[in-house]
Amino acid sequence: MTTVLEIISWILILSGSFFSIIGALGSLRFPDFWSRLHAASVTDSGGMILLLAGMCVQAGLGLITVKLILIGVFLFITGPTATHAVANAAFVSGLKPTGNKKTDKG
Repeated sequence: MTTVLEIISWILILSGSFFSIIGALGSLRFPDFWSRLHAASVTDSGGMILLLAGMCVQAGLGLITVKLILIGVFLFITGPTATHAVANAAFVSGLKPTGNKKTDKG
């Protein structure tokens, strides 16, 4: 049974790491601020959930798992809130989304 839990935890940890790396690459490769912000925020939440789930499975039932869940709740609330604050500040300062140039009129 411990081997199965080890395999499940490592699959979750590697999947979360993959999402985080893809988000970092998206932040580097995408052309504008808005697509970079989207790549970073979506993969941040997905990667964080998978990484913490893998660590919870690895730790087993106990105080460490409770602490990891509390960290996950904190990050799950603050991550999207921070992304919204950054996007709102950029929009208010005058950085407008460009949209699709083929279909935009005017």
